[in-house]
Amino acid sequence: MMAEAPRTVAQLVDAQAAARPDAVYFLATETGRTLTFAELAASSRRIAALLGRIAGPPGTHVSIVMPNGLATLRLLVGAMAGGYCVNPVNLLSQPEQMRYVIDHCDSRVVFVAPDRAAKVREGVAGIEREILVVEVDPDGEALPGEEAGDASFALPQVAPDALALLMYTSGTTGKPKGVMLTQSNLVANARAISEEHRLGPSDRVTAVLPLYHINAFAVTMLAPLAHGGSLAMPPKFSAGRFWELATRHGCTWLNMVPTMVSYLLEGPTPPRESIAHVRFCRTASAPLPPEHLLAFQSRFGIGVIETMGLTETVAPAFSNPWEADRRRVGSVGKPSGCEARIVDERGRELPDGTPGEIAIRGPQVTPGYYKNPEASAAAFFPDGWLRSGDVGVRDREGYFFVTGRIKELIIKGGENIAPREIDEVLLRHPAVLDAAAVGIPDRHYGQEIMACVIRRPGTACGEEELRDFCVEHLGPFKTPKVIRFVEELPRGPSGKVQRLKLLDAATAPAGAAS
Repeated sequence: MMAEAPRTVAQLVDAQAAARPDAVYFLATETGRTLTFAELAASSRRIAALLGRIAGPPGTHVSIVMPNGLATLRLLVGAMAGGYCVNPVNLLSQPEQMRYVIDHCDSRVVFVAPDRAAKVREGVAGIEREILVVEVDPDGEALPGEEAGDASFALPQVAPDALALLMYTSGTTGKPKGVMLTQSNLVANARAISEEHRLGPSDRVTAVLPLYHINAFAVTMLAPLAHGGSLAMPPKFSAGRFWELATRHGCTWLNMVPTMVSYLLEGPTPPRESIAHVRFCRTASAPLPPEHLLAFQSRFGIGVIETMGLTETVAPAFSNPWEADRRRVGSVGKPSGCEARIVDERGRELPDGTPGEIAIRGPQVTPGYYKNPEASAAAFFPDGWLRSGDVGVRDREGYFFVTGRIKELIIKGGENIAPREIDEVLLRHPAVLDAAAVGIPDRHYGQEIMACVIRRPGTACGEEELRDFCVEHLGPFKTPKVIRFVEELPRGPSGKVQRLKLLDAATAPAGAAS
């Protein structure tokens, strides 16, 4: 009788530990530290036992404010294996937003890197419930309070529909929304990724994306648990050292966002024979310009597989085929592990070739947003199909093409940014009467941020002053690259700013008024 397929993170870990206990799952490229599947299974039990002592019973929410590293990965996998819900906090968040996320997600414990501990403690001080803050070296081999004897701790029985991940993503209101993802959601997509890309135990991926991003979380961390492969993780992405990482550590596939492709195209070209073992490069999180795709394939001799997904679908929901001659440049591919269709504003399916909204249904689709029934209801059509917010078409052969956005989110380097969040910060400046942000094309990031600003009568402020103000309150990443001073903002009949019309200001001379 065949064993039942894994449906929880713990089952994925234990299945690999039983099948290939001594195989390496994780490799830290800077230190050479490795973690085998057997060690990961024991680590998960120690983490679960630790959380039982300091956090509470399984089901408790735990936040992690840490960059990539051995301890970060162990915490994420171990907590989920123990039945806890993890909340990886985006390190690009400013203190106000970070505090909101930790408060909103009902976290009881926050694990934080030492260099961020003071700000996290300051942020959670005003939250009514008691929150334990634990400092952890992201690259450390042991957590504070972790006991070696806990390696035999009996993991609880965790239901496949138990909440495993709360990942916050920018919403159109500027307040982040907590995407709820279950154990079975995560496992379903780990298996779909592995099958789609024909991955196996001999495959190793470059883990250069941050684990607080759904792409890295699902594709580089969880997918190898489904196919028995491994990941090679540096502290962060470096274009100058990327090919050394891939060659020295025997990576067979690359997982990147288009911004990274852009930077690699401007860097050195390694000898073709040194990267001959790399089977393919997959891209996601933002559209990859066709000219970059073709240039990458021509220059490095590595085929590119374009994919697309959402946090709400545990990253990829679409993928181009494995076979090179079946891939379509400019297409996000076909549904991967799910169903998809093009629908009208009422959710009715449209014929091939007709533009409409892309809708998705499948085992990796979120059940909704945490403590936000209104947003959850708005995210789905009445028949249960998830609204992607993307406008696209499907051709007669079933390939999907994204042609625009219904939502107004800015996608910069694979990160979603709510324009409203930028508007609200600019409006705090005493010289700003009104403001609206929009995404504009950018060679490296896909999109950059432009803000159109109306100054209050009798006041004076320049681009540099407003930019410094934004850096203080938003951080450099979300600060507008371009600021245009205008006399009015385009508004529709309801008074809402029509952001797409702001793009006309992008071609106006700097500082010009419209």
